Amino acid sequence: MLSGNRASIRPGAVQGGLAAAVYFTLRGTLIQRLVPRLTALRALGVEVELAADLLDRAQDESQSTVTATARRTALGRLEHAADVLQGGQILWVDDRPQGNVPLVELFRAAGMHVDVTLSTEEATPLFRRRPYDIIVSDIDRDGDQQAGIKMLRVLEQYRIDVPVLIYTGRFDPERGIDRRIFAATTAPVELVHYVIDLMERARLGSL
Repeated sequence: MLSGNRASIRPGAVQGGLAAAVYFTLRGTLIQRLVPRLTALRALGVEVELAADLLDRAQDESQSTVTATARRTALGRLEHAADVLQGGQILWVDDRPQGNVPLVELFRAAGMHVDVTLSTEEATPLFRRRPYDIIVSDIDRDGDQQAGIKMLRVLEQYRIDVPVLIYTGRFDPERGIDRRIFAATTAPVELVHYVIDLMERARLGSL
């Protein structure tokens, strides 16, 4: 202990001061690292639990199977791609839209605008006047097994250069994929990945 007016400094006090300094330094670093994640959650506009529920409902509507790892990966991408999806534009063409409701709700909850139409005839005036980022379509509509493919020719006719995703319950990859199709799938989890992939490309292209 020092005499006079000089105060004594105990080892415990020094350690406490150092601990406080380290705490506030690490706290600032942790906050900086958490801000993008918290911002992503706010931008996503939907809690992870709700996103999981919607994805599970979509899975129940499909005839595909999904592993726990694939499900978890898709949910993780949804969370971290929140800023990319925000404001995206989707045109969904399917004559049986009820099976797509959970996925439509999921993308809308992520801040995307989704228009739903039942036929190429309904879709045509929309994609002619609205700048969509993605078109999601089935193939077989109203008994026409080539309806989705024929829509691709209409897109070409009007020079609409929008990537097309085929989402259908019955798809045979051995029959081949039209050159205008970015990807085709029967699995909700895969569709989520493809939508994120295309939106990332769209955002990079706009920089």
